[in-house]
Amino acid sequence: MESQTESDSPYRHLETLTTGAILEAMNHEDQQVALAVQKALPAVVTLVEAVVARMERGGRLFYLGAGTSGRLGVLDASECPPTFGVPDTWVTAIIAGGDGAIRKAVEGAEDDTSRAIRDLNAAGMQGGDLVIGIAASGTTPYVTGGLAACREQGIATGCITCNPDTPLVAVSDYPVIVLTGPEFLSGSTRLKAGTAQKMVLNMITTATMIRLGRVKDNKMVDMQITNNKLMARAIRMLMAERGWTEEQARATLRQKGSVRAALEREGDQGLR
Repeated sequence: MESQTESDSPYRHLETLTTGAILEAMNHEDQQVALAVQKALPAVVTLVEAVVARMERGGRLFYLGAGTSGRLGVLDASECPPTFGVPDTWVTAIIAGGDGAIRKAVEGAEDDTSRAIRDLNAAGMQGGDLVIGIAASGTTPYVTGGLAACREQGIATGCITCNPDTPLVAVSDYPVIVLTGPEFLSGSTRLKAGTAQKMVLNMITTATMIRLGRVKDNKMVDMQITNNKLMARAIRMLMAERGWTEEQARATLRQKGSVRAALEREGDQGLR
């Protein structure tokens, strides 16, 4: 089957278009991404439920990717500790070529079929974990080889891809296939495919952390208060919930260290 993400763009002679025409066309294509993700939601639900079930038993979530897909995994994983106050070991992203590949492409890294499992094992992967391979094409050797090896070790696997019937889907217990179609710029999967992957990754970790109790009401009560903006947000939460003055909220946060801790009192369930 022809790769959808490698298919020719429906737009021709891009170099002749005005800036406005280029941006309008890109925006039109981007509007289709959310609809494509919507069609894949049942598969995302199944994947999230699998992640939650394993993390409730002490398992971890691993992302495995190369290039743009790998960088998106690193971004999502790195945002979990500050957003939800969880250890950075809960969600771990591994990118082909190592951390240096986050900023600069590492030639040939994504073509190594055996490296990923070594990277996963070095990161402490265990039997109760779940590994999600991220690859728009669904054919990246580093990712498909890694998931195939995970299966051999009895590790649960999932994937996020934008092509059906691919080697990656074949080695995934919980595949998520978002059919974004041809890119505006032929083959440039950092565009629609990358946007779709980012949306699904946001869904996976946010829904998982909500299910694991890291959110109360609609508030990030476990966020790490690492700057003035977040301190102000935390103060507003406490003022709204407890009716405290700004001074009372600030003092309690300094004493307790987090919104959740500041809200706790005997017999209290936290935010309404």
